Amino acid sequence: MNVIYPLAVPKGRRLCCEVCEAPAERVCAACTVTYYCGVVHQKADWDSIHEKICQLLIPLRTSMPFYNSEEERQHGLQQLQQRQKYLIEFCYTVAQKYLFEGKHEDAVPAALQSLRFRVNLYGLSSIELVPAYLLLAEASLGLGRIVQAEEYLFQAQWTVLKSTDCSNATHSLLHRNLGLLCIAKKNYEEARYHLANDIYFASCAFGTEDIRTSGGYFHLANIFYDLKKLDLADTLYTKVSEIWHAYLNNHYQVLSQAHIQQMDLLGKLFENDTGLDEAQEAEAIRILTSILNIRESTSDKAPLKTIFVLKILVMLYYLMMNSSKAQEYGMRALSLAKEQQLDVHEQSTIQELLSLISTEDHRIT
Repeated sequence: MNVIYPLAVPKGRRLCCEVCEAPAERVCAACTVTYYCGVVHQKADWDSIHEKICQLLIPLRTSMPFYNSEEERQHGLQQLQQRQKYLIEFCYTVAQKYLFEGKHEDAVPAALQSLRFRVNLYGLSSIELVPAYLLLAEASLGLGRIVQAEEYLFQAQWTVLKSTDCSNATHSLLHRNLGLLCIAKKNYEEARYHLANDIYFASCAFGTEDIRTSGGYFHLANIFYDLKKLDLADTLYTKVSEIWHAYLNNHYQVLSQAHIQQMDLLGKLFENDTGLDEAQEAEAIRILTSILNIRESTSDKAPLKTIFVLKILVMLYYLMMNSSKAQEYGMRALSLAKEQQLDVHEQSTIQELLSLISTEDHRIT
């Protein structure tokens, strides 16, 4: 049964909805430690994150067992902390992935879970809460809830201002989200300011040519594209493409060399060899397909730029072991190269990519 019976609730205990914190009327029958105000929020939470973490919540939300010694008790506490740290990162990655896929509604419960675990582990004023606030702000922006996004960003900004130990990576994320908020409000001048700061702090943390810095370049390019400053936008889109090409090409070369040497890395290293988590893969797909759409709208003027992005997507999907998508983008690149009557070397390079994908796909099956 999912319905809560009031008489079964201990006196003085208030049960709250996992999603909205309203008085709860239902309980998850699988874990019996998670409560909801109704069917709608229960389904939303289940579809977003709860199905993935349901059983992991039980030891976190039930009383600790009796331990025979202080050493055992400390060990039990450490295990609970490790479980919370794992859930913080897992929920954060799931929420990020939803955001990059444009599933803003689904991202909210996962982001809330990440925030809840952070509060439990680090306290209400910790800088560790900022990434979760930023996820919730971005999800709110995607849902058109500008005021709510501003509230989350204010909380994140205030936490950063109070902190004496805020990393460059966190500063970068904060400015990126402030930039996205300004874009949503059509305040492009302030958006450029925040995105420039995003790029600066990301460069300090990771370097100017890192994929984690490329998001700032991408959003800045989008602003220039919307403002019809196409030369500036083109330069930044090219830089983003080159950063992702350099990153993916390194991984691709390892596998292609192994293929030449008849080494079977598949199955041992190649469950997924992008070196990215699911959220980063979703980000790569979103960024590269967005650039591709823009490139294809002007492919008659700059076909090589379109082919370049297509080849990057080939490598990405190949490394993700999605051979059908890799083949699709490879064939599109080859078709465009022939249509534009590009040199033989360019066509042969694409054909080599397609050949390798076909060979590895055969070996996997």
